[in-house]
Amino acid sequence: MSSDCTLLAKMRKRVVLMKDAVPHLFENSPIRRVLQHVVQNHALWTVPIIITLFALFTRWSVALNPYSGYNTPPLFGDYEAQRHWMEITLHLPFSQWYTYDLQWWGLDYPPLTAYHSWLCGLIGSKINPDWFALDKSRGIESAESKLFLRSTVVVSEFLLYIPAVMAFCQILYGANNAYLKKYTAACLILMQPALIMVDHGHFQFNNVMLGLTLWAINCFLTQRYVVGSVFFCAALGFKQMALYYAPAVFAFLLGRCFIEERGILLFIKLGITVVATFVILFAPWLRSLEDIQQVIFRVFPVARGLFEDKVANVWCAINVIVKLKQILSLESTVRLSLFATLIAILPTAIHLGLKPSRRRFLYALINSSLAFFLFSFQVHEKSILLPLLPATLLVLEEPIATTLFMNTAMFSMFPLLKREALVLPYFVVTIMWNWLAGEHNTANRGLLEKVCTKGVYGAFFIWHLAETLVEPPSHLPDLYTVINVLLSCGVFCLLFAYFSYRQFTTSFVQKAKTQ
Repeated sequence: MSSDCTLLAKMRKRVVLMKDAVPHLFENSPIRRVLQHVVQNHALWTVPIIITLFALFTRWSVALNPYSGYNTPPLFGDYEAQRHWMEITLHLPFSQWYTYDLQWWGLDYPPLTAYHSWLCGLIGSKINPDWFALDKSRGIESAESKLFLRSTVVVSEFLLYIPAVMAFCQILYGANNAYLKKYTAACLILMQPALIMVDHGHFQFNNVMLGLTLWAINCFLTQRYVVGSVFFCAALGFKQMALYYAPAVFAFLLGRCFIEERGILLFIKLGITVVATFVILFAPWLRSLEDIQQVIFRVFPVARGLFEDKVANVWCAINVIVKLKQILSLESTVRLSLFATLIAILPTAIHLGLKPSRRRFLYALINSSLAFFLFSFQVHEKSILLPLLPATLLVLEEPIATTLFMNTAMFSMFPLLKREALVLPYFVVTIMWNWLAGEHNTANRGLLEKVCTKGVYGAFFIWHLAETLVEPPSHLPDLYTVINVLLSCGVFCLLFAYFSYRQFTTSFVQKAKTQ
């Protein structure tokens, strides 16, 4: 009898270990070795603490470098924009937040960003009112004020995004006691270099919007649809780019309304929740049509044109040969981008709405946001963070594609980061993530995978080498940036095709796991 029990225990342990097996890419990664050592020493409880401290240390290390607008008058870049919003929200009434001196970094994000700026400004003014004195503090770059502003980004991420990542990994892998998978995924998601470089190097608060989105995803995956809708509306209320996820979210929730027992009631609840949340967020500006129009005008600046800087999307790539901004009117480019975006997102959105499973939902989030990045109007380089989030969430399911996506996203942002003197941290955090992921371990890959990935990475390496050593022709000063756009856009298009294929085929291959 005892021998039977022992055999049964061994079989159960073997099943757990099989469920906890990580992809070949991570078999010899440093994360796996550290986790195995911790498990052997019965100190598993320390892993979340170690991962969080490591993530925070990396962020603070990047924050020691320059930022957008560092010591560059007269406007001082995105750093001054964020600081200035704290200043005006602290000192001015709601009615002036979106109208005050728009030439000096006028507020152009939705109300939740403004509320967040007000809170940060309120706390900072308690420490030193001079940091946020109305008009007089413009361009301030004292060491103390920079420490405080860098801290606001780190604390915001610590309170919102990091817990959301930990919760997601618990939802996906915790039920099966797959500790190795759970903590490997958590480490790789938190150490994703693109978000670290943009928020803690360039200086922004994308982690708040992405954290709210991830909390919404966590709620949807655990069937808390109403609460998830509140979180997603909050993400939209923080940054309008969260609209990139909206088609996938709408299709998933609508599909669930047809599947759930009380689907009609759920549909009504979701509608009331969305309306109520936006009414609360925009309440101070609902007093007059003029106020709400000004907010919308600032949040959606159509007058800026199809694109500004060179960004790795389809329109900027086409513009190398066909000068779209010169041959088409502003209205025509708006219609063109809208039509192309709808054509790109409709197939995956319809597919998800008809078959709304958890796994397909994650793929649809990638496809929806990547379609927006490639085809929508007025895209910024930093917007690649949106499709990169759901792609990184699937890092253990799609290790090769996710790693390729992450490296291409970093490569596409290099011209921006170079302008801000962030070349060294760019290389350090990129190499570190690939090392943690075991990207150097290619023994278990197929020939096609090796050729594709090494070919792309080889092209990136040659570009970096040439860009460093060879000056571009005087009549083509943006030559390397244009080549970067074409290379990156080409890879993003291939990834869009791949993830779309995976969304459609996973409904058959993974049917038992996704319902």
